[in-house]
Amino acid sequence: MTEQARELAREKIRQAKNVLKEKNVELWLTFVRESSAMRDPALEMLAGFDSTWISAFLVPAEGESRAIIGSLEVPAAEDADTFERIVGYEKSIRAPFLDYLKERDPKTIAINYSLDANLADGLTHGMYLKLMELLEGTPYAERLVSSEEIVATLRGRKSDEELRRIKKAIEITEGLFDEVEGFIEPGKTEREIAAFLHKRVDDMGLETAWGRSGCPAVFTGPDTAGAHAEPTDRRVERGHILNMDFGVKFEGYCSDMQRTWYVLEEGETEAPPEVERGFQTLLESIERAFAAVKPGAQGCEVDDAARNFLIANNYPEYPHGLGHQVGRVAHDGGAGLFPRWERYGALPFIPLEERQVFTIEPRLPVEKRGTVTMEEMIVITADGAEYLSHPQKALRYIR
Repeated sequence: MTEQARELAREKIRQAKNVLKEKNVELWLTFVRESSAMRDPALEMLAGFDSTWISAFLVPAEGESRAIIGSLEVPAAEDADTFERIVGYEKSIRAPFLDYLKERDPKTIAINYSLDANLADGLTHGMYLKLMELLEGTPYAERLVSSEEIVATLRGRKSDEELRRIKKAIEITEGLFDEVEGFIEPGKTEREIAAFLHKRVDDMGLETAWGRSGCPAVFTGPDTAGAHAEPTDRRVERGHILNMDFGVKFEGYCSDMQRTWYVLEEGETEAPPEVERGFQTLLESIERAFAAVKPGAQGCEVDDAARNFLIANNYPEYPHGLGHQVGRVAHDGGAGLFPRWERYGALPFIPLEERQVFTIEPRLPVEKRGTVTMEEMIVITADGAEYLSHPQKALRYIR
């Protein structure tokens, strides 16, 4: 673990203590075992090492952070040097864990479960039952609450160092979009285009921002499989729209962007009117959403700005949320720029906060041509937002 990574984890623990105070929660517990195989997403922010035996990572609102772990993992924990106190055990975690709770007597204990936010839902059912077994006969079983707000806030409020890494990931992604544009030509398949980007990512010693099989996602022409599908053997054709969804992970932080190209017909110098109209309409929907972003706004209100504009211009509404947070994973954080649909639960109504990083990614179809979609990345500021990516302002052409 590098010193830079250690300091980032320490920074997140310090930040967590402030968030706990803000949320009136006295203790945050991350309770895991075999964490290399069954990861709690919150742990990667804090520890810097894996735990094999049952382990308790404890961050209080006041006082020192503590990791109660198997004795064999103490050297790794000490080397990581992220938690302020390390306690090792051999036969059972019960005594040191309960002693800690009795010593502090917290009135609220946040644990990692959530109905709506997957990244705050790392406590498995088996570990929950184990926790309840340990707490039997104590008052603490009645003091458990969800850590959803704590985890969402901690992941969402990006530090300067986190923003630096995200900006670098964006810079690399924009450069690779420029490179792949020179590779794309009529007759190339979606798989060949994806393979070009995979090789460049490998050459740079980086990772894709999400699963490699679908990153990049490449779609050419009409009637494609749609978002989240893998590249196919479909070939690039003249007169079609081609779009791509792609990102990289740089020093643990992601980019997630989309770009749209039009493949010129022989003799064409610009896209036909229906393609240009689709592009300009989508561009305006992004600008309207961007203008609606500010601290305290609800994500559904931002989604309204883009979605209602497209509908008013006789395009169908896109079948997904307008945007999501980005950080350690491509789909990060709690609050989202989501519509008021049941599948998003309470997430569309969570007020937006300064220093959260979001995508804005509407889409619209152009009959017989394909799909126009751009995905831009923004950061929320004290009074609005700033673009982190360089927005696509004009169609890109494949000649």
